[in-house]
Amino acid sequence: MRKKILLLGSGELGREFVIAAQRLGQYIIAVDSYENAPAMQVANAWEVIDMLDGEALDRIVAKHQPDLIVPEIEAIRTERFYDYENQGIQVVPSAKAANFTMNRKAIRDLAAIEVGVKTAKYKYATSYQELVNAVAYTGMPCVVKPLMSSSGKGQSVIKSEADFEHAWNYAMEGSRGDLKEVIVEGFIDFEYEITLLTVTQQNGPTLFCAPIGHRQERGDYQESWQPMPMNPKHLQEAEAMAAAVTKALGGAGIWGVEFFITSEGAVFSELSPRPHDTGMVTLAGTQSFNEFELHARAILGIPIPQIETLRNGASAVVLATHESLETPVFSGVETAASYPNSDIRIFGKPTTRPYRRMAVTLTYGTEEVHELVAKAQQMAREISVQ
Repeated sequence: MRKKILLLGSGELGREFVIAAQRLGQYIIAVDSYENAPAMQVANAWEVIDMLDGEALDRIVAKHQPDLIVPEIEAIRTERFYDYENQGIQVVPSAKAANFTMNRKAIRDLAAIEVGVKTAKYKYATSYQELVNAVAYTGMPCVVKPLMSSSGKGQSVIKSEADFEHAWNYAMEGSRGDLKEVIVEGFIDFEYEITLLTVTQQNGPTLFCAPIGHRQERGDYQESWQPMPMNPKHLQEAEAMAAAVTKALGGAGIWGVEFFITSEGAVFSELSPRPHDTGMVTLAGTQSFNEFELHARAILGIPIPQIETLRNGASAVVLATHESLETPVFSGVETAASYPNSDIRIFGKPTTRPYRRMAVTLTYGTEEVHELVAKAQQMAREISVQ
């Protein structure tokens, strides 16, 4: 039962996964591009490499001979995963899934063309002129996103021609890795967005967590809440689309499948083959297993009979306000912790920069989710990063 897991990416999501996997007796090697990353602090071993360097990745795999490779970020030379899978290493959820979903182009074409789910009107661009042409195709307003990025970096909205240059430059700045291409999406007139955490199992049915609502700024989530009240018909549509796309990609694990919900129903947006940042709300005990425990169980082949919704919950992020290479100091934690039915997770990031996510506040109870969101926001405002 004890497996050796190579975790590629060691941020706060990776940290919670390591804790969940170790509780099931696993051995974790945490990998990232810098020392003392959050997951490294709780892992059995760690390595620092550039994961876009395919040869460096090969060396780490050969050195540790892992049973499983678990990606946590986008900026990885994922085409190497096919070879690792051929060597008998389990890639999570699968080499195809990891490779496709690290690139918005591959996953969008699979969803829209191969699977045929409903998406926004879209076009790709590899130059400023192609961006102009793509906007002419999708119309304005439209959204511009790098094909490879994380936490919403590089995303912007074009409302007029005056926005073209900023949108292109910002997308290039926010693009991770060496892929310099963007997707331009026609604007969806949506009522709200959801993340539908979807669990595929090795020998069991696909399961869905209660839908998670969230609010974003600068393309990054600020608060999330569960369950998101919504039309049952629209939720069924989203579940059917999530099941179809994850089946086409294959493999076991948890997926963060994002949807726009319009007055007419669900529209597929994006998909991540791993725990999702908005899913940190599950750390508030909203369901029988949090998203990290579900991921660990699914990839290890431990059966998950059902996912039971237990209570309402909300999360709010605590952001840094400045850049510093010194170890951050948190103040106001005692005040925030005095709120009833609440919790705080400090991620342990060794440095700060403006808007970097440093901690999360969690609230739970029988109140309506909007009340819990307000309380989580109040808690987050109590905490400052020095």
